[in-house]
Amino acid sequence: MGLAGSIFPGCWGATARPLAVWGSLLALGLIAPLAQAQAPLPLDSSPREQPREQPRDQSPGQIPRPTPGLAPVAPSTAFDDYRLGPGDGIFIGVQRFPDLSFPATLDIQGNIVVPLAGTLSLTGLTLDQARDTIYDLYNQYVVDPDVSLILTTQRPVEVTILGEVPRPGLYPLQAPQLAVALLSAGGSTTLADLRLVQVDRPLAGGAPLSRTVDLFTPLLQGEPIPQVRLQDGDVVTVPRLAPEAVESYDRDLVATSTLARPEITVRVLNRATGGRGTEARFGSLNLRNGSRFLDALAAAGVNPDLAAYNRIAVLRFNPETGAADHIMVNATAAVSGDPSQNIPLQENDILVVDRNLLARVSYALNIFTQPFRDVLGFLLFFESLSNAADSLFRP
Repeated sequence: MGLAGSIFPGCWGATARPLAVWGSLLALGLIAPLAQAQAPLPLDSSPREQPREQPRDQSPGQIPRPTPGLAPVAPSTAFDDYRLGPGDGIFIGVQRFPDLSFPATLDIQGNIVVPLAGTLSLTGLTLDQARDTIYDLYNQYVVDPDVSLILTTQRPVEVTILGEVPRPGLYPLQAPQLAVALLSAGGSTTLADLRLVQVDRPLAGGAPLSRTVDLFTPLLQGEPIPQVRLQDGDVVTVPRLAPEAVESYDRDLVATSTLARPEITVRVLNRATGGRGTEARFGSLNLRNGSRFLDALAAAGVNPDLAAYNRIAVLRFNPETGAADHIMVNATAAVSGDPSQNIPLQENDILVVDRNLLARVSYALNIFTQPFRDVLGFLLFFESLSNAADSLFRP
């Protein structure tokens, strides 16, 4: 191999560079003298005997760059730091030395091939830590190299979304943002508390990181939604709104935002659709989230000449009690402009139209003493009610 090969280990083969280049660099004094060359240091090695007192890109008063292989001290900073993994694309630039600049993609084991140094693992390192690691390697051959590292391509991100979303599960994200993750799972439900969204991030060989994100307060104050960048393996949990916190939480505001599910489904149990003897109809309507009572009446085509417009019931499943809450609405007043009667609707609300039918529904609910197990049982009850014989529900 010769003298050059013994002094510059790894410079032959896939990462070889012409000796003429190194001869020129030595003559210009841009690389360390041969007698002072050292073997490459492993990532877990102890600090150098002659460490740099001040990184060249750091001015007084700045926070020092983290030591390679160690997590930053501040928890908030640690959560925001992006950590490299298989599939990430990066570009390493070294000013004045184009032969040492190169693009790379971390392989399935999180490795790249560095000129002169060979294979190097960057898995789990932040961008600053990866840059410092490469600086340490190049500094053995080039005097104080100016190394920069940028992320050119982020690896595919898969996150798990749990809690108060319509479709919890594992989702791949093209845009790894928290708001995008919520929309991928169908948006937040009516029972969600967006003030306490939890993001848990597992770390290889270390304690997981966690952050609680408040998405509701910016909505309330008319400010931009926090752009929290997610990373592969993150777990997002949307908690349920506590009963004691309902009064301080504006569900209607959330329903009209882009963080909530875009549509809700409501049911209409209506017998005021034609002449005498017409059977009750139980149909579903898909409405824009944030829709109100009059929107449902218009979509259902309720005839004001046939229906008891001054007494329409909205039945809403209460998950805390397992029972149906009754909300009596005067549609005539709502049409006349009374906002208190044009109430906002929620997912799985049931509108009961026709005075006589309402009496039968109330009678059925009174004799049905067992609480509903869930919202599905609540809906199946009304579907069976609409198909049952009149004599079964006669008051």
